[in-house]
Amino acid sequence: MSEAAEDVIEQTLPLDAWHRSQGARLVSFASYQMPIQYEGIIAEHLWTRSHAGLFDVSHMGQLLISGTDAASALETLLPGDIAGLGANKMRYSLLLAENGGILDDLMVTRRDDGFYIVVNGATKYDDIAHIHDFLPEDVVLNHMDEHALLALQGPEAAAALSRLIPGVQALTFMNAGDFMLDGIPLWISRSGYTGEDGFEISVPEERVVDLAERLCGQPEVKPIGLGARDSLRLEAGLPLYGHDLDPETTPVMADLGFAISRRRREEGGFPGAERIAIERSQGPVVKRVGLAIEGRQPVREGALVLDGEGNEVGRVTSGGFSPSLERPIAMAYVPTASAAPGTTIQVGQRGKIFMGTVTPMPFVPHRYHR
Repeated sequence: MSEAAEDVIEQTLPLDAWHRSQGARLVSFASYQMPIQYEGIIAEHLWTRSHAGLFDVSHMGQLLISGTDAASALETLLPGDIAGLGANKMRYSLLLAENGGILDDLMVTRRDDGFYIVVNGATKYDDIAHIHDFLPEDVVLNHMDEHALLALQGPEAAAALSRLIPGVQALTFMNAGDFMLDGIPLWISRSGYTGEDGFEISVPEERVVDLAERLCGQPEVKPIGLGARDSLRLEAGLPLYGHDLDPETTPVMADLGFAISRRRREEGGFPGAERIAIERSQGPVVKRVGLAIEGRQPVREGALVLDGEGNEVGRVTSGGFSPSLERPIAMAYVPTASAAPGTTIQVGQRGKIFMGTVTPMPFVPHRYHR
């Protein structure tokens, strides 16, 4: 094991002691000890859907890429319209390999000082190395590892946060800005990964305990763990990198074609552009879909999608019991010919056959503040 790998394994979240003091049960995730739950996954899930939940997502990578040619440099790596991104506007995008496979999914925002990018925690060091290798010398990548990241999510998130930071409620979905709370500089975006209205807050790590205490001092807010974050994003139909997305999966297969802007589709110039154009025209072999599973038992990641003769033709990549719908749901890659809503899908798990129906996503409607 390399010295760098050891450093990654030994990292702790800036809020580690605070989570423990709140009674969190912690598990290993993305080389961190992460709170998986406090009072219970279902209770935390339903609280977030009804009120507001505070998630610690400080394991994710916060990057700042700056320089006169930063937009052009990023467009050699990402398929989105980065050059056309307005001030303080955000965009979901994908870091692509040369074959068009997905190395990571991410959020990019144009700020006055450059492009602020949030990448997944499990891939952030690989992402940094990959991006750095492709940037010209006059474009600088800064890993903002001195900042923590919190996500406040739920229908009452704006009420809770605006009580502390007047004016933040003026942000709309996929917009961001600089704010101040009693001398604490904050970068706040109206975004998140639960399907609910909410905010992500970048804060200097030495002030994150103070911020977490203030947020949880609001009657609408409770700390929420990784378990509910996963069930919330599944209900919202949002893919998770390393499960629903990987380097063998293209944006077209993943049903993320919206991340490739019209100008970029026409001009190309991003990794895998030729392959992606062919898949858009002819259709991919498989496609990510939502499944409503019959019965009460969930199917889990790795369960096999089977054809009528019992042959594997796809896989479940995320699955679980939906607390909001009170039934099992899943995401799976199925043959494109079987991807139409209403199609019956056979799933095999541990020698048992389950029946599912292709269902449009999200399973639970998004409630973003636009």
